[in-house]
Amino acid sequence: MLNIALFGTSADPPTAGHQAILVWLSQHFDRVAVWAADNPFKSHETSLLHRTAMLQLLLDDINPPRHNLLLYPELSKPRTIHTLEIAETLWTDASFTLVVGSDLIYQLPNWYQIETLLERVNLLIIPRPGFIPNEMALAELRQRGARLTIADLTGPDISSTAYREHGDTDALTPPIEAYIHREHLYPCQNASNEKQPIHQPIH
Repeated sequence: MLNIALFGTSADPPTAGHQAILVWLSQHFDRVAVWAADNPFKSHETSLLHRTAMLQLLLDDINPPRHNLLLYPELSKPRTIHTLEIAETLWTDASFTLVVGSDLIYQLPNWYQIETLLERVNLLIIPRPGFIPNEMALAELRQRGARLTIADLTGPDISSTAYREHGDTDALTPPIEAYIHREHLYPCQNASNEKQPIHQPIH
């Protein structure tokens, strides 16, 4: 039976932190199914199409390549239970682990059909700097049937929000930064341009 991690992320934009998490997941699961998500509890500055394209660039930039890390745009649904239903048709003999950041554990009880979802997946929580998993929140998830594990990994202290709000390009991998500038995706890139010009390749 395949052990599959389900990793959906709003990734607006994807960062080196997402990349580090994906590499870690690739070392612990037979396959990691990745997709760009529209989180109903968040607003998104960039379209799903662009976020999906950037996630593919993030995966392609992992060296050495991780052949068990694959993008599945068809898994992108606003409600995770519907994502799981699609995954169960793609892999009929698999065990699924839903991967979420520790910042989401307070939202999880409000997710659509959360009890049904937790019956059908294991839950892996990735600690994020500034979001220590709260024992009361974890206890509530367990009461709802969650079989949860906290990963022995802490994502780097960088975030998509740091880039969007402050133009912190340290959060970005070079292919993602180049894509953002080419497509003119975020207002903060104007400030980044003033600090560090992007050189066009010579043809």
